[in-house]
Amino acid sequence: MAYIINDECIQCGACAGACPVEAISEGDGKYVIDADACIECGACAEACPVAAPQQA
Repeated sequence: MAYIINDECIQCGACAGACPVEAISEGDGKYVIDADACIECGACAEACPVAAPQQA
């Protein structure tokens, strides 16, 4: 399952910078992951300081 970003997101952008397929973009109030582009590598979860990206 693709990753999602929960409401703990602090909009730091660390996840977007870590994503090797550029599946993460800034959304309204938090970053969002394009489920169709996500390769489930976990790089976003490793980069996030507040553990906002979670596997769906």
